[in-house]
Amino acid sequence: MESLVNALNGIIWSSALIYLCLGAGLFYSIMTRFVQVRLFKEMIRLLFSGKSSDDGISSFQALAVSLAGRVGMGNIAGVAAAIGFGGPGAVFWMWVVAFLGASTAYVESTLAQIYKEKDMVTGQYRGGPAYYFERALGQRWYGVVFAISSILACGIFLPGVQANGVINAFTQVLGEGTTMNVMGMDVGSMRLTALVIILIVLGIIIFGGIKRIATFTEFAVPFMAIGYIALALIIMFLNFDMIPTVFGSIIGDAFSAQAGFGAAIGWGVKRGIYSNEAGQGTGPHAAGAAEVDHPAQQGLVQAFSVYVDTLLVCSATAFMILTMGTYNIQGTLPEGQFIVQNVAAATEINSPAFTQMAMESFYGGVGDTFIAIAVFFFAFTTILAYYYIAEVNVAYLTRFVSQNANKLGLTLVKIVIMIMVAYGGLNSAGYIWGLGDIGVGLMAWLNILGILVIFFVARPTITILKDYEAQRKAGVSQYTFDPAKFGIKNAPYWEERCEARAKADLDKTPRP
Repeated sequence: MESLVNALNGIIWSSALIYLCLGAGLFYSIMTRFVQVRLFKEMIRLLFSGKSSDDGISSFQALAVSLAGRVGMGNIAGVAAAIGFGGPGAVFWMWVVAFLGASTAYVESTLAQIYKEKDMVTGQYRGGPAYYFERALGQRWYGVVFAISSILACGIFLPGVQANGVINAFTQVLGEGTTMNVMGMDVGSMRLTALVIILIVLGIIIFGGIKRIATFTEFAVPFMAIGYIALALIIMFLNFDMIPTVFGSIIGDAFSAQAGFGAAIGWGVKRGIYSNEAGQGTGPHAAGAAEVDHPAQQGLVQAFSVYVDTLLVCSATAFMILTMGTYNIQGTLPEGQFIVQNVAAATEINSPAFTQMAMESFYGGVGDTFIAIAVFFFAFTTILAYYYIAEVNVAYLTRFVSQNANKLGLTLVKIVIMIMVAYGGLNSAGYIWGLGDIGVGLMAWLNILGILVIFFVARPTITILKDYEAQRKAGVSQYTFDPAKFGIKNAPYWEERCEARAKADLDKTPRP
């Protein structure tokens, strides 16, 4: 089974997917006239201008939910792997893919806003790739395929692995405790205690729906990201003389890579994409739940989330590792042979080890404990994001069956998530990571190809970006969006909103 999983991953996560993500980012950067640069200040303004409602969450809450999925183990272990296999130059290519990917994030998240709808059970907004594939392309089968891929990846395979990371972080600080036999498995008492606590907290949050998830991540994500970046900045500040050297190694190695030019690009792009998820179709789920006055607004906010993930959090990890010199570079050499060796040869490259060593070498045992706490928060909030993605896609598949089927589907996905978290917490993840990679890879292929087809069929995201910029230039006090004005069909939320506004205007009109 493991050989089959690895073979499938080799096909799905081939260089074709990497260059497709890069190409889509470059294409949309050009078509939007580099919106990620032109409207950067507008992105910041929009972060704090939106408000939540009974049916939707605020722009900032949607950003926090999507960041919960983006900012995770990839920011700690992924950056370490990029440096270990691709050299310092890989960090440069992570920056490149984040810059280009911000435009892709704008497009997919704006589409989620245009074609969102209200859930018939909860009354809350639902949106994402499955919805915009059905409504923009008129191809429900394509939406169904995407929804199934999302549920398999985010609802079954990935939560267990993240839970394993959460439990390991907990036991790393407090130890395993007394060994107990649970269902034929030897489990430490502290591991079991941690699992019970996590299941209780997780259950309280996910059974509360998107608004409770948004409220939790609204506080947890900024806290963990700011704290992590702050500790990295302290290391950089107190090693200020090393900064030019670190920058020089990143920029210089990007074009004359000691690990091989192809290795720097390949690992930098792959880990960058895996971390910021631009184009993978995960971010649009939270974007579709936001309450905004114009679809382009949430697209811009989600574009900013890519910057936060890669240019801030991933860069913090890279600078810590490179400043403290806690890394080896294997490149394309056989295992155990290194181009550069600064730490023990047995140190696992594809893990948080380099980051932990950097923290520990500067802060001592406190640094190692902080990384454990960071892993806990990063992985736990990622589980919440995975759950929400699975929930949205279950709601999509059951929404036209019956209300009972919808409720049953949503209840089942909650139970399955809890079971997978328990399984992941008590067991070694094994090749389940590979299964999750297959699901996420399929999501990326389906989403990027789909949004490219949508562009050539209708170009809705480019059209409404121009509309938003025109209203912004005119200095309107209240942004509006009428899909019929641009020939956009099957946008039920915005159509109903326009009808309600027209009716309200008619009621205000004086009668003779």
